[in-house]
Amino acid sequence: MRPRFIGSEIYRHSSYGRKHPLAIPRVSTCIDLCRAMGWLPDEVYQDSPRATPAQLAHFHDSAYVAAVQAAEREQAVSDEVRARHGLGANGNPVFPEVFRRPATASGGSILAARLLLGGAGTVYNPAGGTHHGRPDRASGFCYFNDPVLAILTLLDGGIGRVLYVDVDAHHGDGVQDAFHDDSRVLTMSVHESGRWPMTGGGRGAASDRAGGMARNIPVPPGFNDSEMDYVLEAALLPLGEAFEPDAIVIQCGSDALSEDPLSRLELSNGALWHVVANTARLAPRVLCLGGGGYNPWSVGRCWAGVWATLNGLTVPDRLPDAAERVLRGLSWRHSRGRNPPEHWFTTLADAPRHGPVRSEVRNAVASVLAP
Repeated sequence: MRPRFIGSEIYRHSSYGRKHPLAIPRVSTCIDLCRAMGWLPDEVYQDSPRATPAQLAHFHDSAYVAAVQAAEREQAVSDEVRARHGLGANGNPVFPEVFRRPATASGGSILAARLLLGGAGTVYNPAGGTHHGRPDRASGFCYFNDPVLAILTLLDGGIGRVLYVDVDAHHGDGVQDAFHDDSRVLTMSVHESGRWPMTGGGRGAASDRAGGMARNIPVPPGFNDSEMDYVLEAALLPLGEAFEPDAIVIQCGSDALSEDPLSRLELSNGALWHVVANTARLAPRVLCLGGGGYNPWSVGRCWAGVWATLNGLTVPDRLPDAAERVLRGLSWRHSRGRNPPEHWFTTLADAPRHGPVRSEVRNAVASVLAP
């Protein structure tokens, strides 16, 4: 069965607010680029359902789900709700679709898991990847934790072992903690050392191995393509193979790319595509999600390339006119958006960003491989 793509039009006109990092179009840009490239025929595209409160309560506290619904309805929260559930605070604003948007992303990931249980080999939900969501509060722009909901759906459907690989610039703390004591789920996260949420090891902090079911690889600023290739070959692939997963969930946040304003990592999108291509081979069922990404050009180009990678499609050196129009139609209030380089409009693939494999990276890999 051909890979399936799950999307929704809700993301096209929904924003966390004009000054928020998620004021930019992301999923809609990915969809538009894939269609402009001829990569997304109707027969492989499926509109995302909205997760019901009962489905969300499979992981989230029902009182919290009700609080998010009330926040959307009233467009305001009390001081008590703000303090208890993190709504309207710490980068988690109350906006018009504050329930519908994350519930749709979660519904997409739940649907993806069900498609995998029904025989699909690969499903892509770029709106997913909200890996910071907690059972009873919003965290890190994440209101609900769709990777957790997808993994729970797989486990409930009889999948024995699920591998979760996270290459977002930020540690996948919510997913790790959700399955901390579950021997059926191995979580592996490659993230910037010393960056929020300040978990997952690095900067002298000990890495929690979750009783052996978590492997965290904190990497230094300037992390380059050669270093990511080293981490992939020396750690992610051998650890993943040893786990022998029945399904893999890949969180492909694009905020680890050089052009992203919320990290200091220096990857090209090709490095992430290489991770997706190789880790996807570790299991017969593959769910690929989005995640972070705060530059509309880099995230759209990266996630469109992820879809090409999952389908074994060739990315051209120069984009066709229709795809170029999609990229030229974007705008960004950030200083980097005032005079974008020409290749952001005309290409999908970044130039490789190779460099030395530094001792900090080698030490992080040695630590994660140690008994």
